[in-house]
Amino acid sequence: MSDRLNALENWLQAYLGKAAPQIVPITNDASFRRYFRVTVDGISYVIMDAPPDKENCLPFVDIAQRLYASGLNAPKIVASHLEQGFLLLSDLGSQLYLSALNEGQFENLYADALNALVLMQKNVDTQGLPLYDHGLLHNEMDLFTNWLVDKHLNLSLSQTERASLESCFELLSASALSQPQVFVHRDYHSRNLMVVPQQNPGILDFQDAVKGPVTYDLVSLLRDCYIAWPLNRVKEWAGHYYTQTQQAGILKNVDEGQFFHWFDWMGIQRHLKASGIFARLYHRDGKSGYLKDIPRTLNYIVEVGANYPELAVLHKLVSQQVLPACQQKLAESV
Repeated sequence: MSDRLNALENWLQAYLGKAAPQIVPITNDASFRRYFRVTVDGISYVIMDAPPDKENCLPFVDIAQRLYASGLNAPKIVASHLEQGFLLLSDLGSQLYLSALNEGQFENLYADALNALVLMQKNVDTQGLPLYDHGLLHNEMDLFTNWLVDKHLNLSLSQTERASLESCFELLSASALSQPQVFVHRDYHSRNLMVVPQQNPGILDFQDAVKGPVTYDLVSLLRDCYIAWPLNRVKEWAGHYYTQTQQAGILKNVDEGQFFHWFDWMGIQRHLKASGIFARLYHRDGKSGYLKDIPRTLNYIVEVGANYPELAVLHKLVSQQVLPACQQKLAESV
């Protein structure tokens, strides 16, 4: 048994006041966190193991409490040992949205997720949260250049091409910053939402939350890096959200055309970031499983970017060089 697992069992035993029950591994995620399931007196809990030298538990605890206090179904913190990076959480089950969306219930699941998103944006306190500011937006888009274009594909871009790309990044960040600023989960998608029998969905992986653009979480959900929906379906769902946020007072005096422009450009910013992160997970962390998601992620940029001449340089780069190169590398690895 590893020293860390031994420490985890000792902490759990001390908290319970009796011998620790069997700890069952669940899964890792894209970070250094690990998760386990444990049953105590017939009740199932989840243990989060977040090594303090790699992960900080405080933001998770903070955001979980904000979500829970706002009536959303986030894990409840049952016990914690922040110095060691251990959390005992209520268990939201094992049914991810992603695995349930092909079972004929996707309309109800998306309706629930959109309702929860509006509630989250309306009710969750944003005081003290980091801001999704110009620097953070650009740092994220730089992941595309540094990790996907340069490291993964080794594409040679001229100084002129890089400058033009940076100009596109500036347009995208300006669009994001011009939006109403609300609570942003930052990873509100099918792999972080759980199907639960009551108060659906269960919401996970929210520790990186910030105050930022109103369309960010919407585009994470509807233009998901892990599953793609037809354009007309996405537009219907986004239109339903627009109506809800108008009624909730979140989007005041914003016409539908402006809203969809924000939505499209926010998606491009997010998909630049996500494709770069997937490449980084492979090259830095040895996690190759996300490489297959890069073409889907880039394809959103191709589809949406075609409608905006201001982003022609980015659209051309992705459609003619980056996406084909990623598809080729993926085919060669099979």
